[in-house]
Amino acid sequence: MSGITTHVLDTSRGRPGAGIAVQLWRGDELLHETKTDADGRARLAETIEAGTYRVVFKIGGYFDAGFYPEAAIAFEVRDASQHYHVPLLVSPFGYSTYRGS
Repeated sequence: MSGITTHVLDTSRGRPGAGIAVQLWRGDELLHETKTDADGRARLAETIEAGTYRVVFKIGGYFDAGFYPEAAIAFEVRDASQHYHVPLLVSPFGYSTYRGS
């Protein structure tokens, strides 16, 4: 299965980051815009091609008094037949990511 998915976990509350607006960009082109579901998950693309993508999480609207208005993660797709899972661990004053499975 190819494509791009994400999962947001709110580490400050110990629960999924539900209802966070997420955008998928390739270059200057907005490919998809959605919100995370109740489990903090979102499917961003079913099919992809090689290139540089950017997932933008609008976390400023999620936290009442957070520091970051958004978290933008750029990554390279080299093999479009693979699945790319881009998780985000987030709190009001920090975030981290990794290539998931």
